[in-house]
Amino acid sequence: MPGREGAARWILVAAARPNFMKIAPIVRAVDAHNERGGRPVKTILVHTGQHYDANMSDAFFRDLDLPEPDIHLGVGSGTHGEQTGRVMIAFEKILLEAPPDLVIVVGDVNSTMACALAAVKLHIPVAHVEAGFRSFDRTMPEEINRVVTDAVSDYLFTPSGDAGENLLREGVPREKIHTVGDIMVDSLLAGLETAKGRPTLDRFGLTGRPYALVTLHRPSNVDDRDAFGRILRGLATVAERIPVLIPIHPRTRKQAGLFGLESRFVFHGKEEPVPPAPGSLIHAFPPVGYLDFLNLMASASVVLTDSGGVQQETTVLGVPCITLRDTTERPVTLTEGTNVLVHNDPDRMVAEVERALGGGRRPKRPAVWDGRTAERIVRILTGSPEPGR
Repeated sequence: MPGREGAARWILVAAARPNFMKIAPIVRAVDAHNERGGRPVKTILVHTGQHYDANMSDAFFRDLDLPEPDIHLGVGSGTHGEQTGRVMIAFEKILLEAPPDLVIVVGDVNSTMACALAAVKLHIPVAHVEAGFRSFDRTMPEEINRVVTDAVSDYLFTPSGDAGENLLREGVPREKIHTVGDIMVDSLLAGLETAKGRPTLDRFGLTGRPYALVTLHRPSNVDDRDAFGRILRGLATVAERIPVLIPIHPRTRKQAGLFGLESRFVFHGKEEPVPPAPGSLIHAFPPVGYLDFLNLMASASVVLTDSGGVQQETTVLGVPCITLRDTTERPVTLTEGTNVLVHNDPDRMVAEVERALGGGRRPKRPAVWDGRTAERIVRILTGSPEPGR
């Protein structure tokens, strides 16, 4: 990208746990670019603090070998408006003190939109990694964040062709759109062997055992008692067949207490193994780091989730994925991956688990999900030629 003489200055924004998996490959790709020569790039890592629990944030920095953030905004939690406003105010001050050549935002959290808006209002170019995802459900706050961020960004890096088609339908000029692959796959493939070498399964008493892994945190699922109850009813039935393990999100733990649903769980410490006897209780553990979670996911018989990123990761791993939503912004995981949507229907959950345990279709990994997404992004932004040219 054009810029002043000397090193280009790029601000990379991280906010919530999935962001760290998307930022880490870009940091590594910039380092590799600088080693090859050409105009150097200096990265400034900004952590907005949207996720501030050590288990949800700091452990991921360690596992992904990310450097400590250069700037920590420490915005914390709040309503969507409060959080977005605090990020914009704090981030604008950073931009005014030392304007960068580029701001890179990833994903679809509140900080993604807030930092993109703050930058574009100061005429600083913005690159959005994971652009073009659409669930077409604007009751999801992430959908609003995606649409707004894509509308103001100068570089739109999409994971697959369908995301690019979404942008074209919205009137985005074709020259802004670059299909580069799935950035989360870069982190997954880089860390998979290390993850498999960790004693995670032994610690949980799961070595050689089938089990279901669950992630559950979306407001539509855990802030609605009826929806939460239906999901737990389905998981209880699954638990009679195989152990059900959930590294429990703080929001989910809080809502279980508010709704009187804690009796559906047995709460473990970090090192407490899952007992061998089957039952109807869901085994809840504190959140785990990236590598431990990757090991648990890669070894699971089936994954049930309301996360977007997990849908992508299970597709690459070939692990059956049951998504507890009625829409997905990642339809390629349905057509080419292992994913199926069941919303919060307990009967469909159980049926799909049985189908998964019986063996399902073999997924086909989508094009350019090859672990080189960050390399393509940096090459486009720096105007560097492809290797061998």
